[in-house]
Amino acid sequence: MPRAQREAQILTVAEQVFAERGYQATTMDEIAERVGVTKPLIYDYFGSKDGLLVACVDKARTELADVTEAAVRALPQGTSLEDVLRAGIAAFFTFIDGHVMGFRVIHTENAAAAGASTDIERIRAQQSAVVVSSLLRSPQLAGVPPLLLEGYAEVIIGACERVAVWRTHRDDISADDATDFVMSAVWHGLSSFAR
Repeated sequence: MPRAQREAQILTVAEQVFAERGYQATTMDEIAERVGVTKPLIYDYFGSKDGLLVACVDKARTELADVTEAAVRALPQGTSLEDVLRAGIAAFFTFIDGHVMGFRVIHTENAAAAGASTDIERIRAQQSAVVVSSLLRSPQLAGVPPLLLEGYAEVIIGACERVAVWRTHRDDISADDATDFVMSAVWHGLSSFAR
């Protein structure tokens, strides 16, 4: 199997095992056994269990960026700012639904690896940049100081993350419900600047 394909396989299995057992209880032996490779091979690819967790978080970061950016790009030209925000927020919650156990592990164990904490902050910064970019492109917000838009992006990202954490313990809140919660919390303030 080519190295890139094997790495992807290891990351998929590692995310499952981290989600099932938690970071601390997960062993490299268990991951190697489930993948069907030797433990030294995993160490060769990722260096350590921390390195493997960082790689899992980095993979999720890349996938999340692709999903949220694609959701916004798929909208027709002239889509309202409210609908652009809604599409991006909905894409975030839908993505989390597909990775809920991994998301829970990262937040409940505080991403035990120092490198994972850095990568989690990169996810936040990346998502904030996507939001800021959408806000800056909106003709409705022309003339609003970029600093204010950056602040709103941070509020949106923080709200999304906290609602996502809350949802991991509830089966009665859908991705659409979560999107509505965040939109109702942030749209009123942001819309006051829209022309």
